[in-house]
Amino acid sequence: MNQQLRNLMTSDVYTVSETQSVQEAAAIMSEYNIGSLPVVNNNGEMVGIITDRDITLRSTAQGEAAETNVSEVMTDRQVVQGSPDMNVEEAAQLMSQQQIRRLPVVENGQVVGMVALGDIAVDSQYNDEAEEALSSISTPSAPQK
Repeated sequence: MNQQLRNLMTSDVYTVSETQSVQEAAAIMSEYNIGSLPVVNNNGEMVGIITDRDITLRSTAQGEAAETNVSEVMTDRQVVQGSPDMNVEEAAQLMSQQQIRRLPVVENGQVVGMVALGDIAVDSQYNDEAEEALSSISTPSAPQK
């Protein structure tokens, strides 16, 4: 059975504006116990994603102020995303290839959901796909020369 992401995704997604501060993003992550937030522009379109790791490595470790805009530390190039109509196997494969644990689900430029590797693993019919994706994500890549 080819289940679509719309049936598995979390549709109550917290986002952050590209003009909000890193401190505000971190506070949202802390309050809701989440590790990443889709970043949206004034039209609500996804323009990037910010993770707790982005904040740590690109802001805190660099001595940046807490008032630094999210847009300065977010990942904005080739943000990996899924669509509500994508099937779960495709999503698991994409997450494995891109070595990501969370996949924003976007429709018409708007964030409509989020799928975590754990969501896929919970559905027992996709246990193998989730295990394979996690194995790929957790295995360090060979150093690039």
